[in-house]
Amino acid sequence: MIYSKEVEHMCVVQKGPKHGPSPIPEEGKWIQVKEIKDISGLTHGIGWCAPQQGACKLTLNIKKGIIEEALVETLGCSGMTHSAAMAAEILQGKTLLEALNTDLVCDAINTAMRELFLQIAYGRSQSAFSEGGLVIGSGLEDLGKGLRSQIGTMYGTKAKGVRYLESAEGYIKRIALDKDDQVCGYEFVNLGVFMEEVKKGVDANEALKKVTSTYGRFSKEAGAVKYIDPRKE
Repeated sequence: MIYSKEVEHMCVVQKGPKHGPSPIPEEGKWIQVKEIKDISGLTHGIGWCAPQQGACKLTLNIKKGIIEEALVETLGCSGMTHSAAMAAEILQGKTLLEALNTDLVCDAINTAMRELFLQIAYGRSQSAFSEGGLVIGSGLEDLGKGLRSQIGTMYGTKAKGVRYLESAEGYIKRIALDKDDQVCGYEFVNLGVFMEEVKKGVDANEALKKVTSTYGRFSKEAGAVKYIDPRKE
């Protein structure tokens, strides 16, 4: 250690109280985090790219400073889907500090990593008060049936009104309108479950019928008077 002449000529003043870091909740325990390996927890975060045309939801499950599980979900930019594939390979096995200083290919994923680092460093995780934390694989619980991200895609114009395209239930095939031409229900296909059925060997047409359902007042008895394809009509 090299000191300036000014510091070398100073007398020693002893330090009084030795204040450590504030304890934070870590998987059911209060921990004074002094090193990266002291950090554990499962948490989520959102990141965005510089032009703000795409976003990433990142889920990490960290045990003793090591990322054991990573779920990368991206939206709004076709290049992000390929970046997510690379990031999912890069992240697992790294320490939090390594991951923070790793180029995760796209701005949105990098930003999400930064936001998660801040959350977890201050003890703001979903498993902060869960004794022992959450098992590896818990990140998949955020996905819908068939392990597809839950997406809401809705579109509207002043001239023609709203179009529901996709919701948590699935891909929307038809929208039901009531006598006032207002949306009163919709028919949807759960694509995740559909693919699971097809993989089992079920005929595609039969599988499609099996996974098609409705929400709201979709039937004519319930008040629907008209049905439209939201992508064409």
